[in-house]
Amino acid sequence: MNELAEKLARRAKINEGEEKPRESSSSTRFNPYVEFPDMSRKEIKEHENNFKKYDTSRDGFIDLTELKYMMEKLGHPQTHVGLKGMIAEIDEDSDGMINFREYLLIFHKAARGELLAAGLSEIVKSVNVSEVGAKGAANFFEQLAAKQTQANKFEDEIRQEQEEKKREAEEAKKRKEAFKAKIGGFQ
Repeated sequence: MNELAEKLARRAKINEGEEKPRESSSSTRFNPYVEFPDMSRKEIKEHENNFKKYDTSRDGFIDLTELKYMMEKLGHPQTHVGLKGMIAEIDEDSDGMINFREYLLIFHKAARGELLAAGLSEIVKSVNVSEVGAKGAANFFEQLAAKQTQANKFEDEIRQEQEEKKREAEEAKKRKEAFKAKIGGFQ
């Protein structure tokens, strides 16, 4: 029996109720671009870089120690109780750590004015909005609204990134050709 026939037979058994479907790992997969449409790709990438910078154990979570380190680096050290309060406010899965989704939730809640812990507000302030496409905090929400109205904003951003990479490659090629021409003058 080939692979397709096996899959179809299994699907028929599931439909008949003879078998149960397997738990799909894709249903638990997190896609920040879909879940946080109010953030641009550049913003999410900036947040991801910041998250990775403070995830010193590289386990995909910011634990209490790493959060303490982050707050000290941001110039806003917190007490142990304050750190636990910050985690408790955004820790949806109650594991005592902040995953990337919960980290993005800090910025999402801040944009809606729902943050309670003062330390979380300091994390939000640490991100320079002007570096991720907005011209300042005053224009930030106006630009978010404009981005939401674009039907294919992610496609446009991907296309822009591809064009930028193509331009960079062309510039590198031109520099290489100019260098070869200069070397040819010495031979």
